[in-house]
Amino acid sequence: MIAVAQQTTSRRAPGTPGALSRWVQHKANARTIRRLRTRGGRQMGMDLLVLHTVGRRSGEPRQTPLAWFDDGDGAWLVVASGGCSRHPDWFANLVARPDDVRVELHGTERVPVTPHVLDDAARAVVWPRIAAAAPHIDKHQRRSARTHPVVRLARR
Repeated sequence: MIAVAQQTTSRRAPGTPGALSRWVQHKANARTIRRLRTRGGRQMGMDLLVLHTVGRRSGEPRQTPLAWFDDGDGAWLVVASGGCSRHPDWFANLVARPDDVRVELHGTERVPVTPHVLDDAARAVVWPRIAAAAPHIDKHQRRSARTHPVVRLARR
């Protein structure tokens, strides 16, 4: 088990809690992205996109498969629901480097987008739609101590 954990690129020391789970998540994301690119944009009953960001500290390109919800005018809504007690890394990267964000849908080139984190009022308007389309995301939010941010990604 420790030999596998040493292969991770996590900032945590090999063999510590979290190092293996980050490695496993990275591998799962890579598999999902491969399937998304070859089989189409719908998996596990949800529409998926690949969010391209740049690491806030490393400056390295990052790719994250995410469920998305249509917000009209070619914009997408995504929910920062990953993680338990903190926001997912992709969200921190997006906030730190908003000019370096792109979206990839199945069969399309990467589209530059402008991310906008919805305030409480705007989030309250779109949340019922998200909850109806993906009840598991709503359930995860209800069990969490933090509010999961909703980000609107609009084409630049």
